Amino acid sequence: MDYIQRALKELQDKRGNQSDKHTLVGLDGFVDTIIHLVAKRHGPSDDFTRIDTIEEFGNRILGAAGKSANIEMFPKMEKLGGNGPIMANALWAAGFPLTYIGALGKHAVLPVFKEFAEKTNAITISDPGLTSALEFNDGKIMMGITNTLEAVTYEAIIETMGQGVFFDTLSRSSLVALVNWTMIPNMTAIFQALTDRVLPSLPPKDGGRTFFFDLADPEKRSESELIEALHAIAKFQNFGNVTLGLNLKEGQQVNEAFNLGEGADDPDSLKRLATKIRRKLKIGTVIVHPTRRAACATKDGEWCVEGPYFENPVITTGAGDHFNAGFSTGQQLGLSPEACLTVGVSFSGFYVRTAKSPNLNDIDSFLKNW
Repeated sequence: MDYIQRALKELQDKRGNQSDKHTLVGLDGFVDTIIHLVAKRHGPSDDFTRIDTIEEFGNRILGAAGKSANIEMFPKMEKLGGNGPIMANALWAAGFPLTYIGALGKHAVLPVFKEFAEKTNAITISDPGLTSALEFNDGKIMMGITNTLEAVTYEAIIETMGQGVFFDTLSRSSLVALVNWTMIPNMTAIFQALTDRVLPSLPPKDGGRTFFFDLADPEKRSESELIEALHAIAKFQNFGNVTLGLNLKEGQQVNEAFNLGEGADDPDSLKRLATKIRRKLKIGTVIVHPTRRAACATKDGEWCVEGPYFENPVITTGAGDHFNAGFSTGQQLGLSPEACLTVGVSFSGFYVRTAKSPNLNDIDSFLKNW
């Protein structure tokens, strides 16, 4: 696959520039408990047969209709979670100086976020949400408690940081990633405050500024809210280059909201969908990434690459956030869109095999041994 070798060469030629690219990421935060469901227990601890697929789990639930069911949840690990912290962790591992703003504890950073907060100069503005991540071989189901994130507002950011510090942090940042719109009720209002009240007062960034957005499965939000948020995101294009990252389900939801007539996951359909969304919103880059491949569109064209699919992942929660970090890494280093996609699927592929965020040496080795 020639695109792997092209990406490897581009990465080797341009890596090292990340130390000059300050990154600002926010605004969520979750404590994640990674859970496997027990199909049949054979002994204590992890001596059980797992419910392997969402279909199998669904059949268990349906079989309980009119009766009852007792399904054991086995916690594999507790870890920091949320689209923002996971993406920020991966960007930090790739070598970017970083500031994180988010929900890591109301009065003090919670222990699960302590190491993360120290290395990302984190500012916390509310308690985190809680997620039980039910993992299966064919996907995951995220069961979340999110009411704490109602406290994440533009006013809370300013009150916690101070207007001057917040404006200065934005001004210094080459990449601003604002993720998990779905779970943060006031995120659209935050977008509007930034484009109406903050960004017009900031000087242009030397080398330009990229704004990255991830919706995080907007199924629970109304279509009108989704469309309003997408148009709010599009306004950031006036102040830099906007990148909208969508997994397949999110891409299909945007497709339905705008009635674009796409939604399949073959390479040509993905490229068409990314192109149509980009043209509809008039933004710089749109990505659509299913599990097995990833596509993107810019004003210069459209691309799709196959991913290093892995049948038995160690972890899947956070795979999309690692893709986002990898793609953003490529953009910040000045790689071609095709290479950005390839680095993105490599970040994700490394993570699901190891449960660790890769540095760029890891990605070099991963590409060489794909």
